[in-house]
Amino acid sequence: MVSSKQVFAGSAPRRQAHAVIVRWQDHSVMIGGSAPVCVQSMASTDTADPISTAIEIKDLAQAGSELVRITINTPEAATAVPVIREKLDCMGVNVPLIGDFHYNGHQLLRDYPDCAQALSKYRINPGNVGQGAKRSVQFDQIIEAAIFYNKPVRIGVNWGSLDQDLVAHMIDENSRRVAPWNVSSLMYEALIQSTISSAERAIELGLGHDRIVLSCKVSSVQDLIAVYQELSIRCSFALHLGLTEAGIGSRGIVASAVSLSVLLQKGIGDTIRVSLTPEPGALRTSEVIVAQEILQTMGLRSFMPMVIACPGCGRTTSAVFQKLASRIQNYLRTQMLVWKKQYPGVETMNIAVMGCIVNGPGESKHANIGISLPGTGENPAALVFIDGVKTTTLRGTRIVEQFQDIVNDYVRRTYSVTVAS
Repeated sequence: MVSSKQVFAGSAPRRQAHAVIVRWQDHSVMIGGSAPVCVQSMASTDTADPISTAIEIKDLAQAGSELVRITINTPEAATAVPVIREKLDCMGVNVPLIGDFHYNGHQLLRDYPDCAQALSKYRINPGNVGQGAKRSVQFDQIIEAAIFYNKPVRIGVNWGSLDQDLVAHMIDENSRRVAPWNVSSLMYEALIQSTISSAERAIELGLGHDRIVLSCKVSSVQDLIAVYQELSIRCSFALHLGLTEAGIGSRGIVASAVSLSVLLQKGIGDTIRVSLTPEPGALRTSEVIVAQEILQTMGLRSFMPMVIACPGCGRTTSAVFQKLASRIQNYLRTQMLVWKKQYPGVETMNIAVMGCIVNGPGESKHANIGISLPGTGENPAALVFIDGVKTTTLRGTRIVEQFQDIVNDYVRRTYSVTVAS
């Protein structure tokens, strides 16, 4: 038997991590501390093409990405970074940029100071900074560049590119144990040791705790949960969450939602990315929307008004309510580009679009604005509720437009800021 205490326990208190400020000019984003979990994404364009990259970053930022990472892998890419930053500034897009460095980051940060300065944060993988004796030297050079330019760093370990010297050492140690660890436990420990030891080395060099974000990315849901639970116990750094390759379509969405939600419910995680493989021809912005919806569905943040819609059944074979729900959802997402500046708090609004009389009136009363259609085989006559009170009945062929007008009027009346005289 499940007790009420188990059912209503709610989420765990948020793990307290060092606050990291990621800044571009006057705009800043806090990761950790008392800040809400923030959303980030990554551009997929060739960074050496500054126009295409700036356009994609603008799209990601407008979709709600609060940080955007870009690949910097060649001199041409490094040269393009300040151009990208300038184009974004001209468009009024102040989203901070994160430089993603592998293999040659120490050289690019040294040889292209304008690139190093235009970035707001660096991301490095300890397994990809160099081989053998060069690894420590080149890692140190990247951290020293971050200190010189006063930039935070994400130390992101990935199970696909672990430090092989560390792995070999740990396998050798494990073979001498009385009760050797299994393969999974050994992998978890290698990921965590690589992450924490790299952070400790960065601190030795002079990079503050408030300049370090950690991540241990894998592509298995259960492995991700296990690694981050242990990592969260063993350090107090801000943590970035995400499956390293979530997958395409529903598989990637479900895997990300399940793994991130479990960790967030435990109070673990300060910033997230949903690493979806885009459908052919699809926009990269879908990963931002999924990340926002994970946080909003869990009640951790609000990004846009929530549309509650019934799934439909044999009582709703008419497509009227489906079209209404879809059009309202798309309309709200478009309007939020303007509303979030003009109407603070509008992102917390709930709208119910229900198809028939079974649950329709009740659900509509619970929403800020609700509409309940009659179902199949009846003349369109939809009850509208505002803050729990029935206000009107919509009829005819323009129900969608009429309901949209009601939403607009409610937003203006409820969320307009009154300026004191």
